Amino acid sequence: MEIIIIAIVAVLVLGPDKLPSTMLELAKLIKAVKKQINDAKTSIENEINISELKDEARRYKEEITKANDSIRKKLSFEEFDEIKNSINDFEKEARASVENTLDTIANDDNLSKREQFKQKVIEEENKKESNV
Repeated sequence: MEIIIIAIVAVLVLGPDKLPSTMLELAKLIKAVKKQINDAKTSIENEINISELKDEARRYKEEITKANDSIRKKLSFEEFDEIKNSINDFEKEARASVENTLDTIANDDNLSKREQFKQKVIEEENKKESNV
C-alpha cells in the first residue's frame, strides 16, 4: 500500500517524462547502497573471523605454553636429580683420588725417609768399617 502511494506521488511530482530516468537513477543508487552494505558486512564478517582465529590461535598458544612449561618443570626436576647425582659421584671420586694421592705422597715421603735412613746407616757402617 505504501509503495502505491509513493508511486502516485512520484508520478504527480516528476511527471511521466522524468519518472523513468529518476527510477533508473534511484535503482542505481539503491544497488550501490546495497553493494556498500554487503561489502561492509563481508568486511565485518572477515574481521570477526580473523578475530576469532586470533583468539583461537592465542588459546592454542597458551595451551602449548602451559604444556611446555609443565614438561620443562618435570624435566628440570629430573635433570636436577641427575646433575645432583653426577655431582655426588664426582665428589666421591674426587675424594677417593685425593686420598689416594695423599697416601701415595705419604708413602713416597716415608720411603724417601726410609731410604735416607738406610743410606745413613750404610754410611755409618762404612765409616765404622773404614775406621777399623
